[in-house]
Amino acid sequence: MGAAAEMLGVSPAFLRALGAAKLIEPKRSSGGHRRYSRYQLRLAARARELVDQGTPVEAACRIIILEDQLAEALRINAARDRPAGQ
Repeated sequence: MGAAAEMLGVSPAFLRALGAAKLIEPKRSSGGHRRYSRYQLRLAARARELVDQGTPVEAACRIIILEDQLAEALRINAARDRPAGQ
């Protein structure tokens, strides 16, 4: 967790808050250390951007979840609208 927090320029408490808000749920190593995926780190970086702009953590997490859902829906629609064989 410390390395991830340092890389993002946030505190470990910020990453724990994102976990509590159910934005990211890191895997655990055999020693119990949190392991974040690149995707989770991207979400955490986006959360930091929003929080730095004055958005409360809980609201930032909700915004990111909605952004992610929208991107997935757009991807599904694009795949559905693509002609067969392309």
